[in-house]
Formats: sequence, structure tokens, C-alpha cells
Amino acid sequence: MKRLAVFMLALFGTILAAASGHGAASVAEKVYVVEIEGAISVAAQRQVARAIQRAAQDKAAAVVIRLDTPGGLVSATRDVIREMVTAPVPVLVLVSPGGARAASAGTFIVYAAHLAAMAPGTNLGAATPIAMGGIPGTPQPKKDDKTASDPSAVEKKALNDTVAMLRSLAQMRGRNTDFAEKAVREAETMTAEEAQKAGVVDYVARDVADFLAQADGRVIRVGNADRKLATRDATIEVLQPEWRTRLLATIADPNLAFILLLVGVYGLLFEFWNPGAFLPGIIGGISLLLALIALSLLPVHYGALALLLLGVALMIAEAFTPGIGALGIGGVVAFLVGAFFLYEGEGADFDMRVSIPVIAGAALASAGLSFFVLGAALKARNRPTQTGAEQLLREHGTVIAWSNDRGNIRIHGEVWAARAAKALAPGDRVRVKSRDGLILDVEPV
Repeated sequence: MKRLAVFMLALFGTILAAASGHGAASVAEKVYVVEIEGAISVAAQRQVARAIQRAAQDKAAAVVIRLDTPGGLVSATRDVIREMVTAPVPVLVLVSPGGARAASAGTFIVYAAHLAAMAPGTNLGAATPIAMGGIPGTPQPKKDDKTASDPSAVEKKALNDTVAMLRSLAQMRGRNTDFAEKAVREAETMTAEEAQKAGVVDYVARDVADFLAQADGRVIRVGNADRKLATRDATIEVLQPEWRTRLLATIADPNLAFILLLVGVYGLLFEFWNPGAFLPGIIGGISLLLALIALSLLPVHYGALALLLLGVALMIAEAFTPGIGALGIGGVVAFLVGAFFLYEGEGADFDMRVSIPVIAGAALASAGLSFFVLGAALKARNRPTQTGAEQLLREHGTVIAWSNDRGNIRIHGEVWAARAAKALAPGDRVRVKSRDGLILDVEPV
């Protein structure tokens, strides 16, 4: 009996240990996926931070960032990298799907990952700051180009700081440091296969599942401890952004922020011109507040913003000023220049300009509004009153009774008391000159 009791206790302990181990494995084998498409902004930083926090709470095996970006804000990129470097769980980055890219700021995020992979047909690189590299797509001077001007001290400082940041990430994760420097200084790029051969990324993977299968068993350093990944059969859960993050991602779009700003300005102007309309004021106020939130998240050049608002003011002034259209033409020019350089402020990492069709459409709409709509409204305001008692002025009526200088006339089907400077007779046609209370001053037609 004693042996049987010992055997039962040992068996019971084994079952408990197995159950406990199975439960821990099931928790550890969950992987959270964050999908970042488009510019790296505050919304992307919120997504990454939320995923890492959720993974730490649930003791997940890893967080995978599926990346497709042309670049982003320097400040937001640094925040994302800080979240990744200090994360208590492994953070993996996959540039996917085919045709995606990790350009500019995306290259920094790839370098900051514990493990990185790229899908076939993707590329990364071109991490030169826009302030140094000019407009993307334009040819840059070569090193031996004698006509190329030397960068200023400020440009050298920004360039060296960017190089140092990417090289430090390369050294931390054991990646190719030479390409890190070339990607910044010379805007070099690589395909997925080239990046794997050069040691820039760890794998070429078709999708998240393939990436996790290849990473299974890999030992990486998270914080101050080594961790072995168990991700081959992990449960993949895609974390959808919350509504606040989606709202930030939507309004932080350069084109939408620009449109919201114009809607806000014109909505409030319409409300000032027509007090009590309410709807233009409500729409304008909400749009302007959303635009201010969006502009606070974007690298706005305040000189360009002032030029943009000046252009709007000049086009509006054209409607109030008789002339040959000089104010309107100047307003359109100021509007176009301000809109084109609106997002050239400090912190822009890629070409965050308002698209040309949006600028052209907004300029035409603003010019049409100032030249035609406002002009027509002012002309209508200067027309004689067509309703109410004031409509009687300069109208014609017929005398129905008269004595000396006073009598009654019929006008618009109503009988009014009237007076005139000379005697009139019933049936005479008269014209209203003015009105004094309920008495009309008339004169014969």
C-alpha cells in the first residue's frame, strides 16, 4: 500500500508538471503581428508600443512588425526604435509583401529588430535625410562632381548623427555596418537576396509563417538575457489598431491635413459672413481642430503655412477690392508656393509634400470661390431690397382718394396713406420716394 501511495503521488506530480508545462508552452507560442503600411508617424509608434506591451503581459514568444514604408518622421522613427530596443520580448521585422519596401526610416527599423527578414521582391535602403539628399527621384551629385557644393556645418552634423544612429543599431544587432553608412551617405539600396547575403537581414521569407518557421530555435539576446525562440507552430494573432490610432493615422496624412485646414478656414469665414447659418461654422470648427492636431504631428514649415494663409487672405480680399485682379493673382501664387513647401519643416525624413493634383484642385477651388462666389455675393448684397416693407421704395401705385396734399394710394394690393408736394386726383399713377412710418411720400409718374 505504501508503495502504491508513493507511485500515485509521483504519477499525480508528473501529470501536474506536464499540464503546467503545456500551459506555459501554449502561452509562449503566441506571436503578435503589427502591420505598418505607409509613413512612420505617431500612429505607428502607438501600434508598436501597444503590441510590445500586450506581448509582455501575455508572455508571448515574439512581436512581428510587417513593414511597408517609404519613410517617416525622424521623431516618430526614434520613438519606434526606442520601443524595440527596450522591449522585454523579441521584436522581429518582416518587409512584406512582395513589392513592399523599407526605405529611409524603414531601414532603421529593420536594423533595430532582433531578427529581420524580407519577402522576395522587396527592397530597403535610401536612408539619406531629405534635408541632405534633396527631392527623392532627382539625380544627386557624385563624389567626384566638381560642381557639387560642400554641405554646410548643419548638414554635416545631421548627416553624421544619422550615420551614427544606424551604425550603432548595426553593431548592437550584429548587422552589416558598411551598408548602414552607405545607405545614409550615398542612399544605396538592396534587394531581399542581396540584403541576406550582405548580412543586413537574417532571412528571406515569403510570409510571417515562413519567417517564424525559419527563426525557430534561434537564440537572441533580449535585454540582459539570451532567449531561444520557439515559433515554428506559434499561434499568429494580428493586432488591429484602436480607433484613436486609426484616427491619428488618417488625419496625419499630408493631403488630408491640408484639405482639413482649407475646409476649416473657409467654413469659419462663411459663418462670419452669414451669422446664424451654424452648419458652415460647425464643419469648419471641427475641420480646423482636426487639421491643427494633424499639423502638430507633421513636420510643418511655418513660413510656408503663413504663405498659404496669406494666399487665402489675398484671394478673399480680391472679392472686396475692385481692380484688375492683382490681389487674386498674388494670392494664387502665394497659395501654390506655400502648399508645395508646407511639409518641409524639421523632422521630415521623406518627401512629405502635398500631391500636385490636390494643390491644383485646392488652388482652383479657392480662386473660383474668391473671384466668382464672393464677388456674386457682394453684388447681391448691393442690390435693392426685394422683400419686406423696403420693397415699396421706387415702386408704382395708383391714387384712389386725394385731398390737398394727402390721400390714399393702392400699391401691391394694399392701401397706404400717402402725401405729395402737389395735388393729385384719383386714378393718377405715382412713384414712392420714401417712407415715414405708415405714410408714403410719393410723386406723380
